[in-house]
Amino acid sequence: MMYIPIILASILFVGLFIIYNRIVLPSSIDVLINEIENEELPNFVSGKTGFAKNGGIAISFEIMNSKNPNGETIVLVNAHGHSRLIWPIYFYKPFLDQGYTVIKYDNRGLGESDWMINWTKESPYSLEDMAKDAIAVLDKLKIEKAHFIGMSMGGMISQRIAISYPKRIQTLTSIMSSGYHGDPELVSVPKKFYFNIIGVMLLYGRKLNTISEKLKLDLSIHRLLKGKGNYKINDKAILQKAYYELTKRKGLNRKVADQHSTAIKISGSRYDDLSLIKCPTLVIHGTDDPLIKIAHAKKYAPLIENAKTLFIKGMGHDLPEKYIPDIQISIVENLKRKSS
Repeated sequence: MMYIPIILASILFVGLFIIYNRIVLPSSIDVLINEIENEELPNFVSGKTGFAKNGGIAISFEIMNSKNPNGETIVLVNAHGHSRLIWPIYFYKPFLDQGYTVIKYDNRGLGESDWMINWTKESPYSLEDMAKDAIAVLDKLKIEKAHFIGMSMGGMISQRIAISYPKRIQTLTSIMSSGYHGDPELVSVPKKFYFNIIGVMLLYGRKLNTISEKLKLDLSIHRLLKGKGNYKINDKAILQKAYYELTKRKGLNRKVADQHSTAIKISGSRYDDLSLIKCPTLVIHGTDDPLIKIAHAKKYAPLIENAKTLFIKGMGHDLPEKYIPDIQISIVENLKRKSS
């Protein structure tokens, strides 16, 4: 009997959540999932793949070479809880077209990289450890220096690379990120987003016994990250990537979110160290980011010497194709800047 109030409260919460958000997923979601399950998937891995070792940890990478044999290298560093598939082709293809080599890799705990089975909160890994994973990829490929572009947690990792390994980084682009996610003067996770995530988990994440349930959870989270700008989310593309991850790769690691959150938390503030970054830096952030508010970018960007900013009106915690032309122009300008 003691569980009845909890059950009723959960039902009420989900009901209010659905009404407030006008249902997160489209009514045609089951039809769309059925299409994806019965169609040939796009090939999301087009480059040469391999593994680098950071100590005993294997890091899976993919390197895509341009037609320019002397082209410089860009490394894409992923967001919290996402593998290298998170980067849309419309984001990195322009770099390949301009002669850059592009490297994507799976953060530890995700994709084809080692999953940290023995991880505990008493012996976690940090953003510094994850920065070493990226350096291990460069070492494996015998690349002395690269341009780093990091998204969200990937921006934090890339900041750490610029601080700890300045000789290995040419330029830094930090997208929708933070210099100190736990800053007591700023909001770490907005209450609205926090409660929305709880609602999504109650709706779609309680069992996760089927591929359909996992796909619905993944898409619903992507939809919560959208900004208020006039752009649409490509539901099918998101579901295809998630389905590819689940059926062609190692699948979903349900423990990695806690691991990555802990890595961010124990790594603390980089505010004092950001002044050590001397490479050309670009800070990009959406004005309507529902997860990491733009106040974070406005606080940490001025702490980096000569950092430039691009604040995109209407963009959320995502990389919509609509905004890519402006983003590309700013990033390429930063890639061509000279170190101070």
